[in-house]
Amino acid sequence: MHALTIALLPGDGIGPEVVAEGVRVIRAVAERWDHAIEFREGLIGGCALDARGTPLPPETLELCRAADAVLLGAVGGPRWDNPDARQRPEQGLLGLRRELQVYANLRPVTVHPSLAAASPLRAERLEGVDFVVVRELTGGIYFGDKRREQVPGGERAVDECVYTTVEIERVTRVAAQLARTRRRKLTSVDKANVLETSRLWRSTVTRVLREEFPDVALDHLLVDACAMQLLRDPRSFDVIVTENMFGDILTDEASMLAGSLGVLPSASLGDDNAAQDGERPRVRRGLYEPIHGSAPDIAGRGIANPIGTILSVALMLRHSFGLEQEARAVEQAVAATIDEGFVTTDIAPAGARSYSTVEVGRAIAAALANAVSA
Repeated sequence: MHALTIALLPGDGIGPEVVAEGVRVIRAVAERWDHAIEFREGLIGGCALDARGTPLPPETLELCRAADAVLLGAVGGPRWDNPDARQRPEQGLLGLRRELQVYANLRPVTVHPSLAAASPLRAERLEGVDFVVVRELTGGIYFGDKRREQVPGGERAVDECVYTTVEIERVTRVAAQLARTRRRKLTSVDKANVLETSRLWRSTVTRVLREEFPDVALDHLLVDACAMQLLRDPRSFDVIVTENMFGDILTDEASMLAGSLGVLPSASLGDDNAAQDGERPRVRRGLYEPIHGSAPDIAGRGIANPIGTILSVALMLRHSFGLEQEARAVEQAVAATIDEGFVTTDIAPAGARSYSTVEVGRAIAAALANAVSA
């Protein structure tokens, strides 16, 4: 049997803590279903800057290119937070996304009934919330030219936002194909009343849906209207497709529906050019990470929420390895653990006991074993 290889990039802050629990769950899956999985670890972000002088060392990039999938924790922290620094931890993550050509970032948002009280929204607004944000990940303002220059009276700063037709087409296809597997509704989010890139975005999305996906209903929302609608009626969304910065901001907002940044996973995917290889499961390389940051204020305290990372493992099993049964089992184990009250302090009900990162990871791995043996 061929071994699947997973590159582990724990990174900074709470990254190593949550990735360790993701690995625990992967090992439980491998043992139950008799999968051969190898782990190879690399440096990224601030720890890579300290050790190698760059946030994305060449050996890390080579490791990720050779792997079948990448599991990442988080990057950054106050130690490397000088805005004038020539290199920053976040450059490692942006560079990795670009080099792996993972241009479509899937961020599913669901609300577990037991966590409704953790959200600042009223519980009745959260019933039935189930949507996915598909964020374009390798273009836009995050990757545009950046410069500062002296002008009369001070300085001038420029961040260029650039999109091409091809970049918009390919992420639209990913989102529309996903919508076909769900409720066949796609919402495209832009700022077409102001931005030229958004006008190109809107016209391109409209054309792709009309020509290639006539069975998928399409509507358009300005990003500020979408931000309001996420709070007013989040159940109205099925699949949202949007550009890089808008997707970043909107999904942080959407995390409050689920109760915490700590519970939301993500999958970053490129073109599906993988093939079947004998006994080896179908492989589509992807980058998987929770949407939260490095949370340096709680790093090392053992209270970080590992659920976002563990649900990212489920996305890895589904999208990179084609292991749908295993992915569903992990998701069911997470749900069962939440129902039993094994949660970290960020989502624990008021007055209830909370559990450590390791305790939650162990509980999920145990629930996984129990669920698949029943």
